[in-house]
Amino acid sequence: MDFPTATAASRLASLDVVRGVAVLGILLLNILAFAMPEAAYVNPRAYGGWHGADLVTWAANFILFDGRMRGLFSFLFGASTLLVIERAETSGRDPARVHYNRMVWLLVFGLAHFFLVWHGDILAHYALVGMIAYAMRAMPVPRLLVLGTMLALASAVLCAAIPLNIIQLQAENPGSAALQGYAQSFGVPLPGDLVKDLALHRGGYGALLADRSRDAGGTLFGLSLFFGPETLGYMLFGMAALRSGMLRGEWAPDRYRRWLLICWSIALPAYAVLAWWQWSSGFDIRVIAAMMPLTALCRPPMIAGWICLILLLARPGGALTTLLAAAGRMAFTNYLATSLICTTLFYGYGLGWYGHLSRWQLYPVVFTIWAAILICSRLWLAHFRFGPFEWLWRSLARGSFQPIRGSALGNNASASQ
Repeated sequence: MDFPTATAASRLASLDVVRGVAVLGILLLNILAFAMPEAAYVNPRAYGGWHGADLVTWAANFILFDGRMRGLFSFLFGASTLLVIERAETSGRDPARVHYNRMVWLLVFGLAHFFLVWHGDILAHYALVGMIAYAMRAMPVPRLLVLGTMLALASAVLCAAIPLNIIQLQAENPGSAALQGYAQSFGVPLPGDLVKDLALHRGGYGALLADRSRDAGGTLFGLSLFFGPETLGYMLFGMAALRSGMLRGEWAPDRYRRWLLICWSIALPAYAVLAWWQWSSGFDIRVIAAMMPLTALCRPPMIAGWICLILLLARPGGALTTLLAAAGRMAFTNYLATSLICTTLFYGYGLGWYGHLSRWQLYPVVFTIWAAILICSRLWLAHFRFGPFEWLWRSLARGSFQPIRGSALGNNASASQ
């Protein structure tokens, strides 16, 4: 176990390493949203191949990573939020002012990212949910866990409305525009719709900007409606994980191993069964849509297991641990950088690879980006205290330019602070 002590250095190192894994892992699924039509993200029959290596790639992602890395990010966001609030209180600053300044500027970054770069932004959503999470900051661990569970269940109930509505439409109005809309997200889009999507993303920047602007309200509202309760619940789980010592690296190794065994003994078989059900159904749209509420029930223990596994495998001072910690300290910059890199690679105003690679062929691209993130983060932090976007966010939230020169590698202050 790599972070057995309760020192400030080890606590922050544990957060940075887990955050580094999360920022790399989230690209495993986001790459599909960058490179293929929307439905391919959840349904391999929609685009990109669903046999052989493509099927194996889909299954590995679904069983191990899908939704887990986003959830891990949400846990870490809640933990970092609580840490910032506690440090503000300790230093005599107004914690509400510190927190809401950060959230307002994060919202600005998120909206700019959404409109100008990529429709899959999560930052604006986190900012809005983070504003609500402040009210729960003082809750003890048991209340955080209970409320987080209730919110995650509420999100599952909301998501259950989608497969039920699909079943109803198939029975009553199979030719409806609403059902065709569901096919764009969960099924196999009509050939004409695929042609339009490919033309849009292989075209110029102006058309993509206009499309994002036209659909912005529905996209942001849908994200808040269906995933807002879950995201808030996961942030509360992250606060509980920090307050309990789990994310601080304070637990004994045997406790991490026990929790890993319990959590993954529940979650992994469940995900394997759900993967088999989708495959055996021929990736039927009703089954694919049913994954939203069903995976919501399995996801939290899987995320907790990931945290335990990461902290058990990491080694202080090890080469990979050091690189992951650097990537985690620059998670904000690295998240935005992946959007800039991938849109340049796949969209028409860049290299135009959109729709040209099969599912498995995307992963050499992912691994190359991972290598760049790990190496560049380490090199940057050898000369600067913060990542460039972390520095800009910190400076805007504090209302003055913050010092950035000087190596961060000997500084235990987390980049999220």
